[in-house]
Amino acid sequence: MNDRYRLVNRLRVARAEHGLSQEQLAVMAGVTRQTISYIETGQYAPSTRLALVLALKLGKQVEDLFSLEELEEEVQA
Repeated sequence: MNDRYRLVNRLRVARAEHGLSQEQLAVMAGVTRQTISYIETGQYAPSTRLALVLALKLGKQVEDLFSLEELEEEVQA
């Protein structure tokens, strides 16, 4: 996979907007609370299916929750 991009997620913000705990969102999405925690902290990138389910449950577009950020290339001296 290309290391020039970083997955950015706004899951924690969207979850907070709905007043949901990690556990509540996990139950809604059919995953564990740990999975939600790992996604929110960037330790786990969700599958396409899970990203779509999370977006659906939060009333968002996938792009509202997840995006790619291009990393700056180091300039060689």
